[in-house]
Amino acid sequence: MNRSFVFHVSFQPDAEDPFPTTIPMLGAMGNFAYPSAGLDEPQDCYIHGYISARMANLSRKAMDDGLPGLPVCVSVAKVDGLILALSAFTHSCNYRSAVLFGHAALVTDESEKLWALELLTNKIIPGRWDQVRQPPNKFELMQTQILRVRVTSGSAKVRAGPPADDKEDVQDPGVMKNVWSGYVPLVERMGQPIPSAYNQLQDVPEHVRDLQEGFNEEADAYNDKLVKQVREDIISWGTI
Repeated sequence: MNRSFVFHVSFQPDAEDPFPTTIPMLGAMGNFAYPSAGLDEPQDCYIHGYISARMANLSRKAMDDGLPGLPVCVSVAKVDGLILALSAFTHSCNYRSAVLFGHAALVTDESEKLWALELLTNKIIPGRWDQVRQPPNKFELMQTQILRVRVTSGSAKVRAGPPADDKEDVQDPGVMKNVWSGYVPLVERMGQPIPSAYNQLQDVPEHVRDLQEGFNEEADAYNDKLVKQVREDIISWGTI
């Protein structure tokens, strides 16, 4: 969740609607009561939405009806590479994914709302909140709404490793001599920062440079780990 910029938030728009709705939103994990809470401690999911959005209205209605909030499912997924195996049925991907279930409620406390806005801003670019024009004006705060998802359960699924072929295929000379197997890395990296048409600062701020360098270093390190496994590990189907 902390590595993904976009959270896909799903909910039932109406009891009579047969299809759920999924909206891509900006999101971040945090604990307003205990901001220093670690990954092994309870955290809420804060998501950004406009006050006129259908999801915000449904959440408001649920709270007015005495419910803890709108039931939602929040999911993220990242593909790290393509697994090319000897058989079409053992092709796969290296990936990381997570799904959270909980109730979304409007954040009405002003101090929590400002804290959440800072959390979301710094999730995208660490330290950015202190570098931009402050404070937010009344119009910005009125038009921007924050939803807090109290997480009740969740799960994660990760694949990180080499191709996993059937033993029979690996031991078949005809297959081995005619089919290429391996791994195609898919690495998400940040490019060089580009100034806007109206930017008046000559140099790229340090926190922006740090973001690009840190993000790319982390991405490359994780990819190097996966590539090392592909080159060195031999596994059988069903063991990864």
